[in-house]
Order: sequence, then structure tokens, then C-alpha cells
Amino acid sequence: MASFTFSPLTPTAYLRRSALVTPDRVAVIDGDLRLTYAQLHDRAMRLTGLLAGFGVGPGDRVAALCANSAVMLELHHGVPDAGAVLVPLNVRLSAGELVQIIQHAGARVLVATHEFAAQAAQVADATGLRCVVAGGPGDEYERLLAESTPQPHSCTDERALLAINYTSGTTGDPKGVMYHHRGAALQALAMAFHTRMNAHTRYLWTLPMFHCNGWCFTWATVAAGATSVCLRKVDPALIWQLLRTEGISHFSAAPTVLSMITAAAEAAGPPLDRRVRVDTGGAPPSPSLIASLADLGMDVTHLYGLTETYGPIALNDWHPEWDGRPADERATLNARQGVGNVIAEPLRVVDAEGGDVPADGQTIGEIVARGNDVMLGYYRDEAATERVTVDGWFRTGDLAVMHPDHYVEIKDRAKDIIVSGGENIASVEVERVLAEHPAVLESAVVGVPDDRWGEVPVAYVALRSGATASVEELRDHVRSRIAAFKVPKHVVFQDLPRTSTGKIQKNLLRQQVH
Repeated sequence: MASFTFSPLTPTAYLRRSALVTPDRVAVIDGDLRLTYAQLHDRAMRLTGLLAGFGVGPGDRVAALCANSAVMLELHHGVPDAGAVLVPLNVRLSAGELVQIIQHAGARVLVATHEFAAQAAQVADATGLRCVVAGGPGDEYERLLAESTPQPHSCTDERALLAINYTSGTTGDPKGVMYHHRGAALQALAMAFHTRMNAHTRYLWTLPMFHCNGWCFTWATVAAGATSVCLRKVDPALIWQLLRTEGISHFSAAPTVLSMITAAAEAAGPPLDRRVRVDTGGAPPSPSLIASLADLGMDVTHLYGLTETYGPIALNDWHPEWDGRPADERATLNARQGVGNVIAEPLRVVDAEGGDVPADGQTIGEIVARGNDVMLGYYRDEAATERVTVDGWFRTGDLAVMHPDHYVEIKDRAKDIIVSGGENIASVEVERVLAEHPAVLESAVVGVPDDRWGEVPVAYVALRSGATASVEELRDHVRSRIAAFKVPKHVVFQDLPRTSTGKIQKNLLRQQVH
């Protein structure tokens, strides 16, 4: 085979292309900072020289403790172009948790934005690694970048390690999920394709860039030649301001953030100038939430994935033929997790023996996946990798049904199914019904031990600001819509605890009643 028929895939190639094709187009808006594609590329290349000056070579790990920012985008391109491995750190973790992750990853350098300078200093003191702060009074990053000379490293192996993304660790110690260049490059193209990104796209970074490398949108936006508008922290009022003033066309967020956006007082302001494409994942959005966002000018697409699948491996690929269905039916169809994305293998739903369940929309099994956008494995943890592998497929731990049209619909996490009196209760189903009550902002339903039934469902509910509802009112609401045995035995009104990535910590809620 001729040598000119193959070139290793890497997501950093997209920045080189955009800098060549559209050098003067604005690539990043970060507060008052505006960077063109030529400037972003120059800074990413200078970053390779900065890292080389620290002795960082191919395969070495570089940790990032950064807000959604131009710096974090530069790291997503410059670190891999230096041949190094990016370790994006969850900014919500404690210093002790960050130390644990950095020691496990073996990182040599830590780059932090100024918001996390104090925390980064604690981590550096505990680990002895080189720390560079970007922005603020301790800014060293800009000086070092200006003084450096580009020293990029050509990607020769597309399956080489690109990034290590650590899971949130709600069921144990965080695990390092290994991404390779090929997977990130293809996943980025899949995200750009499915979300219809182009040169007119203005993408608002409500999604943390540290989470699954921003679902690979850190590279997808660049591949599309889009403009990234950075949001350094989730602020519903600021989100509405940017939606109305920056011409935002796309953003991504977990359902809990979408609930905050719909509940914000600013939602009652002037209508948006254009409809906004919203992608959501991390938990199943309720049909009522999808309908509320549609009324606000936002068209929601439900994505499904895990850290182990580079973010969204599947999406609810909407059929134009569904447009004429009744509104409630459309919302129900849109709440499904959907089908594998354009570069993924089709998802399967399997039984305990590993066989495919009937595609009847009723039989529950576990989702398994494999393909280009599934991890290499867990870093330095072969035992954990083996535990999630069955016949060459990755076990997601998500319980679902397969519909006749081959669309997957999650019923629950395996650990969240409630078995009451021999009957299975999907907590997601009860949560969706609760979400239909006008007073409910969000809820979490868990199973708690019961002498008679084995387990009974208990609902933890956060109400909308200024709204009221009684326990019996909510129980009656659920009873009027689904089977009586699924009605929560108890309802507790409180704020819901979350993981560092914003997911509701059901394990902590279970502990409250023990």
C-alpha cells in the first residue's frame, strides 16, 4: 500500500486546518478576550514549546484545573500536539481528591486558571509537580507562552493515549478512562455532524470542558470553524444574557442545568431571536422539561453516553415524519436515548447471559457498546477494565429496553432499580411523573429497606422557587398516572446532593434513611 493512503487521525489536525482556511475568523470569546483561529493556533503551538521547556515529552501527563476558557481550549490542542497526555481535572473536587488523581495519573505539570490558583498551589505542594497559573495576579502562563518556541510532535499512532478522564467516583475511587487520538478525532466529527455545526455556529460553553473533554466539542467546534463562547461558571441569568446578546446557536447541558434555565426569572424576558439547538445528557430529561424548553425557543436533542464512551455515543436522531405527532407524543419520543451516533456501532441491550433482548419496548436488559468511541480501558486498572467487559463489549450498567424501531430507552441504572414486593420499579419513570407537576423543579427517587416489601420508593423533591406542594398532593399526582405500587412511600422536600459533575448522588440519599 502506498504511503500516501494513510495519515493517523488526531483531533488537533482540525485547528491546523481552521487556522489555514479561516485565520481571521473569531475562534474564541472569553469575556473581553477575542482570539482568531490564527491566534488560537499560534498559542497552542507555543504551548508545545512551553511544555518542552518543562521536560514534558511524548506520553507524559499534563493536568489541567481550568474554568471554561481560552486556556482550556489551548490545552486541548497544545498538549496532544506536544505528544503528551491531557488530564482534565474536575474543578469541583477537593484538593485531597485532586492529589489522589494526579498521583494516580503521574502528571508532571499542572496548568490552572486563576479561579483555582489557591487550590492548585495546595495540590502542587502535596505532589511536587510544576504548577503554572493563567490569569490573575499570579499569572505566569502568558509570559512563558510569549517566550516559548513551538515544538510540536507529529502524531504517528492514532491509537496512542490522548487523554485520561477521571470518573466522578460515586461508587468507589475515581477511575482513569483512557482516550486515544482516533476516538477523539472521530467523536468530534460525529458531534459536529449530528449537531449541524458550521461557520455560523456560536457555541455557548455551559458544559464543563473538563467533562469527557467537553463531550469532544472542544475539537468539534474547531473542526466546524465555529465560535466558542466561554462561560466560566453556570449562571442562569448570564446564560440568558448571552443567549440574547451573543447570537448563541448551540449549547449543551445536563437536565439539572436546563431546569435551572427554565426556572430563572430571566426566562420571562424577550423571546430569543433564533431557535437554539440544545443537547442534553447525563440523565434522562423528562418530556415535560423538553416541552418547556421548546416553548422558550430551544430545540432539545437527547444524547446518551458515559465518560467511557467519549461522551455521547448515541442520540435521539429525530425523524421529520414525527413532526406531525401530538406534542405529548413528540416529547415522549424525544426523551428516548436513541441510536448509536454516525461513528459508533449500534447499541445492544442484552440479558444476564449476554443475549439480545427482544426489540419490544418492554423487556429490560443492560446496554452494551463497542467501537471507535469506546475507551481503551481504565488507566493502571486492568481488573476494573475486565469487570466491564463482556464478549468484547463494554457494559454500561444502564438498564434499558429496545424499541421496535431500534431506539434505546433507559429505564434505570442497574443499581437504581427498586424491587418492591417482587415488582421492579424504575426510579426514572417515577421521576418523570413527578416532573410533570408544576411545583416540582427536580426529584430523585431511591429504594429504601422495608420489612414487608423488601424495598419501597422514597422521593426527594426540590420545588420551584415560590411554589408549594404537600406530600399527599405529590403522591396523589403520581398515583393518578402510574401503578399504585410505584407511588413513593415517603416524600422529602430538600435540595438534592450532587457529584462534582452535577449528577444527583442517590447513594447519599439512600444513606439518609438508614
